[in-house]
Amino acid sequence: MTMRYLETRKARIEIIPMIDIMLFLLVFFIMVTLRMIPSSGHLTKLPTSSTAISIPPPKLLVEIQPNGNLLVENRVISPAQLTAMLLHRDNSKTAITIAGDQTVSLQQVMNVIDAVKAGGGTEIALAARNSSAP
Repeated sequence: MTMRYLETRKARIEIIPMIDIMLFLLVFFIMVTLRMIPSSGHLTKLPTSSTAISIPPPKLLVEIQPNGNLLVENRVISPAQLTAMLLHRDNSKTAITIAGDQTVSLQQVMNVIDAVKAGGGTEIALAARNSSAP
């Protein structure tokens, strides 16, 4: 009977808590990465351009929906409201990117550019996919 108490027990590594921690870290890094993407994920088919280049994330992203609505900071606004929003900001360094689906007309893009310029915006970029990229 005394021999049983003198036996050394094997050390065990509990794997379940380690799996929980790794899953938590994976979810955390996925959430952080998704928040770094400036787009709200509404656009699926950007127009293509062979001269498209990467630019820093915009300070303001204006999405033109196929029905003509403007989506700014997850709110649907009119061009007049966009102009008013920009007038209340310091636009000296505000980089504004205009993104639209392939079906958006040139007139809709020009209306947004006019609204941005009326609001004092000077750094305007158009979002596109590089046609050589998959």
